[in-house]
Amino acid sequence: MYRKIDHIGIAVRSLEAALKIYGAGLALKPDHIEEVPGQKTRVAIIPLGEARLELLEAMEEDSPIGKFIAKRGEGLHHVCLQVDNLEETLQRLKEAGARLIDEAPRPGANNCLVAFVHPASASGVLVELSQSCPR
Repeated sequence: MYRKIDHIGIAVRSLEAALKIYGAGLALKPDHIEEVPGQKTRVAIIPLGEARLELLEAMEEDSPIGKFIAKRGEGLHHVCLQVDNLEETLQRLKEAGARLIDEAPRPGANNCLVAFVHPASASGVLVELSQSCPR
C-alpha cells in the first residue's frame, strides 16, 4: 500500500536563492529543475537518500504555491507518500470520509500521478499521494 515518504515539498520565493543555501550551504544538489504548468510552479528536485526534497517556486502569484507563500510565507508545504495504487487509495480515503482536493489522479512533477488530501482531513498537513515515479 504505502511504500515510503517520497518527498517533502518546501515553498520558496526564489529557487535561485534557496539553492544557494541547499546547494552551497548544505551541499545538496538538484538532480533537475522542471516546470509543472498545471500548477504554475517550478520545482527543483533534490535527491536525499531514498526520498527527496522538492523546492517549489510559484511561476505566477495566483498559483497554489504563490497563494501559499502570500498567506503563510516560505516553508513546509506538503509531505508526499508513495503508494502502489493511487486510485484505490483515493477510494479508501473517500469511503473513510476524508476531504480530497483531487478526486482522481493527475500529472505531477517527475512524471508521477498525484493527488492531494486536504489538510483538514490530515491533522493540518497537506498530504500528497504519488504513484509511479521513475527515478
